[in-house]
Amino acid sequence: MSGSSSDPHSSGPRDWQDSARGGLVEFAVRRRVTIFMFTLTLVLFGALALGDLKVNLLPDLSYPTLTVRTEYTGAAPSEIETLITEPVEEAVGVAKGLRKLKSVSRAGQSDVVLEFAWGTDMDQASLEVRDKMESLRLPLEAKAPVLLRFNPSTEPIMRLVLSAARDSSSEADAIRQLTELRRYADDDLKKKLEPVPGVAAVKVGGGLEDEIQVDIDQQRLAQLNLPIDTIVNRLQQENINLSGGRLEQGSQRYLVRTVNQFADITAIREMLVTTQSGGNNEAETAARQMAAIAASTGSAAAMAAAASVQSASGGSSSAVAGGMPVRLKDVADVRQGYKEREAIIRLGGKEAVELAVYKEGDANTVATADAIQKRLAEMKAQFPADIELTVIDDQSKFIRSAIADVKADAVLGGSLAILVIFLFLRNGWSTLVVGLSLPVSIVTTFFFMDQLGLSLNVMSLGGLALATGLVVDDSIVVLESIAKARERGLGIIEAAITGTREVSMAVVASTLTTIAVFLPLVFVEGIAGQLFRDQALTVAIAIAVSLLVSLTLIPMLSAWKGRAPLAFPEEPARQPWRPNARVQKPVALAGRGIGAVVRGMLFAVAWSVVRLWRGCVFVVSPVMGRLSDLAMAPYARAERSYLRLLPAALARPGRVLALAGAAFAVTLALIPTLGTDLIPQLAQDRFEMTVKLPPGTPLRETDRLVRELQLKHSRDDGVESLYGVSGSGTRLDANPTESGENIGKLTVVMAGGGSRRFEAEQTERLRATMAGQPGVQVDFSRPQLFSFSTPLEIELRGHDLEQLQGAGQKLTAMLRGNPHYADVKSTVEQGFPEIQIRFDQERAGALGLTTRQIADVVVKKVRGEVATRYSFRDRKIDVLVRAQESDRASVEDIRQLIVNPGSARPVRLDAVAEVAATTGPSEIHRADQVRVAVVSANLRGIDLGTAIAEVRQMVSADPLGAGVGLHIGGQGEELAESVRSLLFAFGLAIFLVYLVMASQFESLLHPFVILFTIPLALVGAVLALLITGNSISVVVFIGLILMVGLVTKNAIILIDKINQLREAGVAKHEAMIEGARSRLRPIVMTTMSTLFGFLPLAIAMGDGAEVRSPMAITVIGGLLMSTLLTLFVIPVVYGLVDRRGDAYYRERGRSMDVGSGGAALDEGGDAAPERA
Repeated sequence: MSGSSSDPHSSGPRDWQDSARGGLVEFAVRRRVTIFMFTLTLVLFGALALGDLKVNLLPDLSYPTLTVRTEYTGAAPSEIETLITEPVEEAVGVAKGLRKLKSVSRAGQSDVVLEFAWGTDMDQASLEVRDKMESLRLPLEAKAPVLLRFNPSTEPIMRLVLSAARDSSSEADAIRQLTELRRYADDDLKKKLEPVPGVAAVKVGGGLEDEIQVDIDQQRLAQLNLPIDTIVNRLQQENINLSGGRLEQGSQRYLVRTVNQFADITAIREMLVTTQSGGNNEAETAARQMAAIAASTGSAAAMAAAASVQSASGGSSSAVAGGMPVRLKDVADVRQGYKEREAIIRLGGKEAVELAVYKEGDANTVATADAIQKRLAEMKAQFPADIELTVIDDQSKFIRSAIADVKADAVLGGSLAILVIFLFLRNGWSTLVVGLSLPVSIVTTFFFMDQLGLSLNVMSLGGLALATGLVVDDSIVVLESIAKARERGLGIIEAAITGTREVSMAVVASTLTTIAVFLPLVFVEGIAGQLFRDQALTVAIAIAVSLLVSLTLIPMLSAWKGRAPLAFPEEPARQPWRPNARVQKPVALAGRGIGAVVRGMLFAVAWSVVRLWRGCVFVVSPVMGRLSDLAMAPYARAERSYLRLLPAALARPGRVLALAGAAFAVTLALIPTLGTDLIPQLAQDRFEMTVKLPPGTPLRETDRLVRELQLKHSRDDGVESLYGVSGSGTRLDANPTESGENIGKLTVVMAGGGSRRFEAEQTERLRATMAGQPGVQVDFSRPQLFSFSTPLEIELRGHDLEQLQGAGQKLTAMLRGNPHYADVKSTVEQGFPEIQIRFDQERAGALGLTTRQIADVVVKKVRGEVATRYSFRDRKIDVLVRAQESDRASVEDIRQLIVNPGSARPVRLDAVAEVAATTGPSEIHRADQVRVAVVSANLRGIDLGTAIAEVRQMVSADPLGAGVGLHIGGQGEELAESVRSLLFAFGLAIFLVYLVMASQFESLLHPFVILFTIPLALVGAVLALLITGNSISVVVFIGLILMVGLVTKNAIILIDKINQLREAGVAKHEAMIEGARSRLRPIVMTTMSTLFGFLPLAIAMGDGAEVRSPMAITVIGGLLMSTLLTLFVIPVVYGLVDRRGDAYYRERGRSMDVGSGGAALDEGGDAAPERA
């Protein structure tokens, strides 16, 4: 045979692939300095990039959700729905890519949530939604809609609490303390923290905010025929500074300014409202005269006389005469007050002020937190002595802890993998060579992470921890092959080249299959694709680098050790370039000097490493040798047993496949028993309890309950602190969470990081405390990181609102009667107390009034209106105008409101409207612009998938009523979407693995054989999950996809060796046995190193372990079972499927030999199996 093109076997994939890889290997072995420098450069770049990588808790999650939030203070839920929510829905409901539209209308607030399809460009979607919002026509009193995006990374990275250093002695003292705390937070602390690099905003909550309150006396307004609009307009017109341009007079230029802003509260009181002229009786004339005397002389007697005359004239104002001014103090009480409180914050039962610090979107969380702490330390000496500052939440602490735990897992996993290698190789230098591939691959990965814009987070570092068990696999296979080449008598250089070349095809194929399984994650929708992208890229990069290391650094170090342990080889002699004689000598001397320095430095480094390693080996050799003997004894017995059982398995293929098939069938039957969940929630050192009192409960009652809980449980064992918020708090996120005066939140911070067991015990204690509180709903949650949806969320839809309300109450009762569900809530249970005003249009029209005019007057007198803002010491203080409290203290006071103060004849509200106290909805939920009832619950001792099935079964057994539809939303809906997407990714991963193997083997048959490892691995994965009590989740699915790439590696190595032997002329049966025998040790070594590398991740210790452990358990179970069964099943399937005769393989081997110049076989390719 010749290598001509007419020969069908003269060229093939193995031919050119071996040639390409052989050239790389030979280059690495013969150009050791070049490879050493190249490796050192990659490691240096990686180390430098490590310092530039951002450190965050999670990857940048682009959740395809936008929230349009609109506040309309004082409006009832029904008004919010009609005036705010429905117009917003109509405007934004046609946005491109919109998948679902939901809304919640609560008292004073509308949240419209837009859920887009995954993969939508959210920046473009935000621009489109903003454009549509510009066309909205909302009530003038409503605040402008705000567009928010959900992103866990935009949660406050730090929460600070200011509290008084001593307890207040009286109510007045408490008010003074809260005012000073709020002023210090707004005027000092906030302004000093916001310029800190990385800080986006600081939001202050709690305490008492200053406000200028203008309490109108509606009787005086009526007597003077003044509408309340006049007061508001005059305040706006008088409190103004304007620029008048410039004036040039002679050689002087002046800036012209109109300076008329209020200088102090006295200026507000003295503001001129209007002038009154004319009189109709003597009493009024006398009043005018006495008022004028009093004004001009300041006499106390004149003032008293004027007041007496005014009283006799029927209570007319003292300034009602012709040309006499009416000032604001004449018709209103102007005083320094405080804004109506939206939230009360307490720490350990003591009222406080909170500062929530938000970071910029691309800022490093840990670096920003460090900068904040540094700024606080600088300010410590300037803190007032009577103020205490407490950091109650620092997200960087959890990030540091989680990242430190991942690093520890990675180091421990890598150390265990290297230990396994040493136990098998029993050679210090060989272990060092393989061990070097671990730090080189990991550190180099940092460089590529920086180039791709990845950050150091729990997921990317988890990928590096996974990689520690994988990056040594290729190096083990290469080193073991080099060792076998040395055993055949080849020289060290020839053994390094030939041994690497023999397994290069298998190494490349197995590595590419592992990398290929991560490509389908690009097509995974839902939170899974967003969350695991960083991890997939990190593992793929590390494995790709490890492949390069195994084909270059490993053979280079192997050849270096055998030839010159402490020196690099001289370059071959070349004809030197001869420069001009005058410069030749200095240049030559300089070059020799530089070369000597570099060579000396490299020699010193090499000498130090080798001496250090030899010293370590000398110290631990006795112990490790004994440990190796203990470990290898069972391996030797297992090897003998395997070589005895394999021929029997090959002789009875039917029984082997039947056993494997039975195991797979049992596994399929066990899968439904595992249950399903979305993503395990990360347990942190805190959890949150939400208490919901009956709608209409005032803020002080909610605060009383929260304070009692704090005082009762603050000294519980294991509780570090209790932090409570009554009311709306300082949230800036897009989560449409419940808020209002009847909502209280208690954050329990556990000492020492807490534990799941303590969290469960403390939760039950708090539940027991609240059991005696009638009408109070309780809900427990952890900090939200992956989804803002409730675990179980059921939407009921129907056209009949009464039927919908009844169905919601019925389903709520069902769930509360089942022990699997806790904290059951419904949106149709309790109504919100309302005072409803229904106008009589005929009576209003007869009096010359419109319903709009009357409604505006009611709003301004009851809720009030901020007329202007008063500047005081760089602060802007609102000036609120509304009726005095005595005119709006009860329902009867509302009825007596004067609704036409600008007319000569006062008309009260009850003359033109019916005023009644009633109950309206507390919140109104809508989905796709239709009202829905939402029932939600937390789960107790049951997985999400089982809970959904149980709910459907309950409703099927006891229907909710005709015309009522049921839709599972929340995390259940996200789970269904993620599972569909992940199943597609799993199937695509198998297909891509098949494509890679078919390309490598140039065969459609052998990849099919190798794919038999996947169902075998599934058996182990399911058993591992069952034993450890883990349910199937997104994390487990990612582990299954990773497992597809890992479990095929052993089969690739085995099949490749069998084919090599058959090409060398070995009979099929002997080739299968000899191939299994010769590849048993590298298969076991790579499997054990991977298992021990994954073991620290599977143990689930440390922060963030919930998203690492199930994946590692899945891979460990699948890889272990696959390895045990692969050693028997793959040879059996190969023997049944591959029907090609030995002559075919001998012919292919000879043509490959000719095509490569005989290099492969002449340099030590296995011409025949070794005989015992």
